Amino acid sequence: MQGFSDILWLLKRIDGLALLDILLVTLVFYGLLRLIRGTQAVQLLRGIIFVVLVIVVVSGLFRLTAFNWLLRSAVPALLVSLPVIFQPELRRALERLGRAGGIMIWPQKESEPERVIEEITEACGDLSKQRWGALIVLERETGLQQYIDTGVTINSDLSADLLLTIFYPNTALHDGAVIVREGRIAAAACVLPLAKTLMGKGHIGTRHRAAVGATEETDAISIVVSEETGIISIARGGRMVRHLDQKRLRRILSALLHPPAPRRSLPDWIRDKARNQIKREPAPHD
Repeated sequence: MQGFSDILWLLKRIDGLALLDILLVTLVFYGLLRLIRGTQAVQLLRGIIFVVLVIVVVSGLFRLTAFNWLLRSAVPALLVSLPVIFQPELRRALERLGRAGGIMIWPQKESEPERVIEEITEACGDLSKQRWGALIVLERETGLQQYIDTGVTINSDLSADLLLTIFYPNTALHDGAVIVREGRIAAAACVLPLAKTLMGKGHIGTRHRAAVGATEETDAISIVVSEETGIISIARGGRMVRHLDQKRLRRILSALLHPPAPRRSLPDWIRDKARNQIKREPAPHD
């Protein structure tokens, strides 16, 4: 009964102005969360929240005078560093505000993985036969918005025919990566970071380096078709598996997008497979 009385007491003191105040604060936090949605800042924000919660719990349970003083002294420095840490997201927010209404983007429905797998494998098979270079990146939990912003916005349903059109040689969008988000082609001609580590002893072309580089700091999946040899490769976690056909590509994508519960973890399997493939043959110069 005491809890119910407290709720009644609180409701009696909430007027229209208080509701407006709560609504404005809610909208501010909603807008901030929408701005960082689809970027790596989400994982960074989760880490910051976790650290803050741990600090609050530790400082509240124990009387640590020196530690509490250190926390109070570090708060101003943390507030100053936040604009530096979230500089890309803040810049993107101002750009969206300038475009009027760019923040209010409603989330899209989840895509059907089987359709995505089928369209990509069909396109890669045709690209490999024609020896048309291609780079397709599948966004997963870690957002790739910073890379999407470097390309040309497409926002179209994923289809094999559209992928073939984009990667047709000498077209305006063929040189760069296509990023797939929630079953749709978000953008084409995107610029990706190059791999920080060298794979194998052979030379690796820019397209393959970009495919690996996109997966080193994110959980994205990259599929690359060599323009020189037509070889299909897939990269994940900074590792690449080469010499795939449509059947093997479909099987790997199905395992990655619908991970079972195998005896060996999937990342270890991909890592071992990549090492064996790289040792047997040098990567192509693309």
